[in-house]
Order: sequence, then C-alpha cells, then structure tokens
Amino acid sequence: MIMRGSRPALTPAQQFLFLRNNPICAGEGSLTPTGLVWNYKVRPTLLSREYSVRIVFDKRDTPNIFVRDPDLSVLAKGRSLPHVYKKPTRLCLYLPGSGEWLGIMRIDQTFVPWTATWLYYFEEWLESDDWKGGGEHPSENDSASAPRRLRRYNR
Repeated sequence: MIMRGSRPALTPAQQFLFLRNNPICAGEGSLTPTGLVWNYKVRPTLLSREYSVRIVFDKRDTPNIFVRDPDLSVLAKGRSLPHVYKKPTRLCLYLPGSGEWLGIMRIDQTFVPWTATWLYYFEEWLESDDWKGGGEHPSENDSASAPRRLRRYNR
C-alpha cells in the first residue's frame, strides 16, 4: 500500500533479502506469490533454550510469528499462554493500529528482535507466573478469525 507523501511499503522480496542477509535470524525460507515464509532459530539469552520460529508475511497483512519448537503450551504446563493470539497460536508483539509496525519497516529489525524479547519474558513468566513484558493483551475476539493462509503455513 502506498500512502500519499510517504515511502512505499517494502515488498516481500525485499523483506526476504533483509532476512536472508541478517546473521541474527540466519535461516531459510521461501517467497510465495504474495509474501514469504522464513524459519530461523533464536536463543533469547545464553542460558535460554533454543526456539524454532516461523515468520509468515503476506503483503496484504502484517507479519505473523509462530514458535514451532518447543511447544509453548507444553512448557506452560496447562497454564493459558500470555500475550498470544490463538487459532493458530501466534505471538502478540505489537499493538495493531498504533504505528509500531508499518510496511516501510524491516521485519528483521522489528519482528525478529521483538520475538527474542517476547521469548525472554516468556521464560521469565514460566518461573514467576507473572507476565512482565508489558503490552496490551489481545482479546479472544481478536484471534477468532485467523486468516486461512496462516493455518496452511503453521504446519
């Protein structure tokens, strides 16, 4: 989407190149006709476990972040996961409509570090049962209508 007087949004191909060339999120992925899928591993601290993360981005939407392994629900041991959207489970990393994410921003400089930060606070929450990561939690209504294309890529 191009807004009057502003820069055009980065294309999925541009975002893909930024992800591919950033050593912090070294991984592999593919371009789709309208977006991208990127898989990488992250360890929030030197003492943390390693997480396998998938980014799914469609140029008509915002990036969606999935933790593929380990299973966050299993780690939570029956507790409701904090600060996520459900069906499919994906991380809540910013407040939609707030301007924290715009299409002119690079995924590797926003969502990748936001994901590491979220995982840091998640690990702390596992021990304390108190979410210290801040932010506004999504409501159940926000997650009820996850796009079908997300279900396809979250396998």
